[in-house]
Amino acid sequence: MDFDLSEDQIALRDGAADLLDGMCSTVRVRVVAETDSGLDADLWDAMVAQGWLGVAVPEADGGLGLGGVELAVLLEQIGRHVAPVPVLASAVAIDALRAAGSASLVGELLEGKIKACVAWSRSSRAVRAERSGAAWALTGRCDPVPFSPIADIAIVWAEDADGAALFLVDLRELGRPNAQPAMDLTRPIGWIELNETSAERIGGADAADALLNMAAMACSAEMLGAASRAMEMAVEYAKDRVQFGRPIGSFQAVKHRCADMLVDVEGMRSSSYWAAWCIEAADPDASIAASTAKIWCSDASKRVMASALQVHGGIGFTWEHDLHLFLKRAQLDQLSFGDAVFHRTRLAAILRTKVEAGESVL
Repeated sequence: MDFDLSEDQIALRDGAADLLDGMCSTVRVRVVAETDSGLDADLWDAMVAQGWLGVAVPEADGGLGLGGVELAVLLEQIGRHVAPVPVLASAVAIDALRAAGSASLVGELLEGKIKACVAWSRSSRAVRAERSGAAWALTGRCDPVPFSPIADIAIVWAEDADGAALFLVDLRELGRPNAQPAMDLTRPIGWIELNETSAERIGGADAADALLNMAAMACSAEMLGAASRAMEMAVEYAKDRVQFGRPIGSFQAVKHRCADMLVDVEGMRSSSYWAAWCIEAADPDASIAASTAKIWCSDASKRVMASALQVHGGIGFTWEHDLHLFLKRAQLDQLSFGDAVFHRTRLAAILRTKVEAGESVL
């Protein structure tokens, strides 16, 4: 059985890398971070023109008709370049809106006419939904939402009388939140405050679970990209930095750190791509795969970033060095849509249900 990427997937990866290498250097990322919007509009337009937002959307719905693995391929490259564009949020929102039958909004998102963000909160009671006749109203404050200061619509995870559900909020009517100071310089972040805000219910518990699976996989793929680049930076530095008359990469302690980083990165690759495949194939264990990927990638990302900092020594802690861009973005991805502790709890609950039903967990 061949577990490698196909020729088409490799071509997609290489094409994405070429575009990002040309348009999204870390110099460019730093320039965009200083702008009011925090969005690289030129890069965003290029991605829309390439059809990246619809990579997992069927051709009949206006997409490229590829799949979840291809989406993971793109998101890995987004992470490798810490690209200041809302591809992850758009992909998750498009998937949720397609399932809800909101074809017009999907079309607008694919064409780049509007932008979306996804507001998820670790506490299920952070946002409450109440129904009055045919209308819904949301009250509460979501966890910090990347790209909400520039988004037109928000998919909001909230709890109604039946449990977790998804709601659509028009930020053009509510008012976009102000960008807040944050460690992650590569994405604008804001708090969405809801006070009996009008919303449209677009899905119940199953839709909420599907969104969490997609988002956990997407964050895992992005963390994989950032970790793989941080590892490469550390290895390159270890080859060049000379101490006591020898490259520091020749020292056993540094060799071990680099080897451990490789083990972690390859584990991240296996788990994130497995999750992408399971979601694409509608596998019954998609939730298990998604939570497993988020657990491994969140923990491994921390280890890789810490080791990369140690290998770089003092220079790695400076503002001038690019490593902090990757570290800070990874820190937010580690927490977004549930940290490792949250997903361990979720995974345990899923596996316990299978065991109690007499089903295999392997």
